[in-house]
Amino acid sequence: MSIQAEKIRKNFEILKNKIIYFENACMSLKPRQVVEKINEYYNKYPACAGRSSHRLGKKLEHEIISARKKIANFLNAKKPNEIIFTRNTTESINLVANSFGLKKGDAVLISDKEHNSNLVPWLMLKNKAGIKLKIFEFGNLNHFEKQLTNEVRLVSVVHTSNLDGTTQNVMEMARIAHKKGAKILVDAAQSAPHKEINVRKLDADFVALSGHKMLGPSGIGILYGKMPELEKLSPFITGGDTVKNTTYTSAEMEDIPARFEAGLQDYAGIVGLGAAVDYLKKIGLKNIEKHEIKLNKIITDGLKDYVEIIGPENPEERGGIFSFNIKGIEPHEIALILDHSANIMIRSGMHCVHSWFNARKMKGSARASLYFYNTEQEAHRFVEEVKRIIKIL
Repeated sequence: MSIQAEKIRKNFEILKNKIIYFENACMSLKPRQVVEKINEYYNKYPACAGRSSHRLGKKLEHEIISARKKIANFLNAKKPNEIIFTRNTTESINLVANSFGLKKGDAVLISDKEHNSNLVPWLMLKNKAGIKLKIFEFGNLNHFEKQLTNEVRLVSVVHTSNLDGTTQNVMEMARIAHKKGAKILVDAAQSAPHKEINVRKLDADFVALSGHKMLGPSGIGILYGKMPELEKLSPFITGGDTVKNTTYTSAEMEDIPARFEAGLQDYAGIVGLGAAVDYLKKIGLKNIEKHEIKLNKIITDGLKDYVEIIGPENPEERGGIFSFNIKGIEPHEIALILDHSANIMIRSGMHCVHSWFNARKMKGSARASLYFYNTEQEAHRFVEEVKRIIKIL
């Protein structure tokens, strides 16, 4: 089945403004169905879940249970209670970082292409708790295995890089890590919206992702964890809804996942993410992946002789991301010109992967990131406009 982008685009109100939105690695657009589901909460059952016995509260509880089941099914989790609602991938990673029980002398292994969200929490623990932070070359399994020494208790790796769209073999990493007695946390923020994620096949102990990159609302994220591993975590944020009962001297913690979901949750975000998952499953992740590669091929073929591509030249290895530089022109300048002269929105800068760029003494890159509602016509227009910038400047 091929993507019928023109038909799909009618569900995205913002696209009626004739913009070309190539900023999907940062934030995806929201279809009408997701916005309507968010409004449904505020208009029809704007209550608290788990605290109210009346019909509005019960309706909301039903919707949350339904959304949790949909997301568990989307990831092929064993049971819905393995799904914990957070604010985003960043909070999910921080939850594991602060709950895993790492102590002085323990090591965490990450790649050299991690988003700040999967670098800074470990740097903080290095400074505060005395853990060791080890780094391997992204995608290099030999180097990964070499760095995976006995002191490594946790491997925390990005699945698909938001910098250049390349994907590493986290399933093989999980196999190697488990053989050495280490656990693995996978940052799937950039992969879950674009390709099928089967957490049981990956055999990941934890998987983190964000709703806002996969058609969902901002401020809602997911931490998946194998139940035996979740049971070992100590709660990171505590308070309302994380306890069954308290006295002035003790607290009895709630069952999982409630013990990790402190305070009043983003109910609109949860039900909205459930609707986003429905929408993605209807389109089909395999179809999305193929469509993005087709668009990236158009862009790559059109510009490979004119720009410096970050990452491999083959678009099949970069999915829906085209990260590039033009000699003599700043990345921010490229983005501003495309916006003001052609209504094309792209990203520019270091894409929250400062460490990788700084190690190479680079100022960043311009980045076009694609999604299933983008069209071949838009890809050709992008090529024309970038060539025009090169000709003028």
